[in-house]
Amino acid sequence: MTDRDYYEVLGVERDADLSVIKKAYRRLALQHHPDKNPGDEQAEERFKEAAEAYAVLSDPHKRRRYDQLGHAGLRGQAGFPGFDNEVFADFSDILGDLFGLGGIFGGARRRQAGRAGQDLRYDLEIDFAEAVHGMETKIRVPRREACEDCGGSGAASSDGIRTCSDCGGRGQVAFQQGFFTIARTCGRCRGAGRVITAPCAGCGGEGRVRRERTIQVRIPAGVDNGVNLRIGGEGEPGVGGGPPGDLYVVLHVREHPRFTRDGQHIRCEAPLGFSQAALGTELRVPTLDGEQTLEVPPGTQHGTVFRLKGLGAPLLSGRGRRGDQLVTVVLHTPQKLSAEQRALFEQLREIESEPAGEPGLFDRVKKIFN
Repeated sequence: MTDRDYYEVLGVERDADLSVIKKAYRRLALQHHPDKNPGDEQAEERFKEAAEAYAVLSDPHKRRRYDQLGHAGLRGQAGFPGFDNEVFADFSDILGDLFGLGGIFGGARRRQAGRAGQDLRYDLEIDFAEAVHGMETKIRVPRREACEDCGGSGAASSDGIRTCSDCGGRGQVAFQQGFFTIARTCGRCRGAGRVITAPCAGCGGEGRVRRERTIQVRIPAGVDNGVNLRIGGEGEPGVGGGPPGDLYVVLHVREHPRFTRDGQHIRCEAPLGFSQAALGTELRVPTLDGEQTLEVPPGTQHGTVFRLKGLGAPLLSGRGRRGDQLVTVVLHTPQKLSAEQRALFEQLREIESEPAGEPGLFDRVKKIFN
């Protein structure tokens, strides 16, 4: 034990109430904790000293004896080693969030709360048009569910469950490490606090069995390849009363032979002949909403992009108008010509070889193809 006055150690008045004493202890424990001061022996001593002072001043009986007799009134008392499990129960509460050590002090704490069920992943392949317009479908998801025979207990009957003898039902066992009493998950019951002596025949004592569940999935309009859809509570059930996990549906959009995505826009190509490009024409262009007429003006060049308003994909959020369909015209060069086509192209070649600006050139070309 330290010989310093405990009130002086904590920096409080002798008439301080428990809340003031605990606040002072919190401040000193945070300041001098060994994890924050590695290798600093003086800080470790201050830390132990504060714990010792708190152990006395937070206990009404020990504090009264200390106030009357000082340190002499505490020496030789059975069950007072300087700091005890109750101190570290408070210490866990104070420092658990800061150091991630909640629950390891103060011996075996209460049994663990139920564990959340595992999240599941399901990969779903959909068509290009389904991704743009949205859809509803049903999927069959394999997962572990509570056994109907035992109601998820894992035991053939209520008589087949016993309190774990290693941890006394707490789910944790304590051991001493230096001046800390540390708790860890019980190896026999794996934190459950109970042991199944007569396992259920349906699940072998696990409490869960593997089944397939049919789930309705709504795919919103505008999704794209790789989008994850989270369906809350459709993962595996929790353990020991814990909440179920979630189901994540990962979308894979099949490639389309004509269309590609460019954000909200949809792109495609439209073949165009020489005469159509030179003279202008109307093209019937496929879209995901049916064929549309595209006006191609005379003199259109290869690679020109035309825009069909509002025929692209909607925003995934559902807000705002749809994107556009972008149509790139690709000049088509015939590889095989009929005799008539060859004769026409030979005439065109002769005309193109004439000096530029000769009157009536365009009219002569138009006459050839008309």
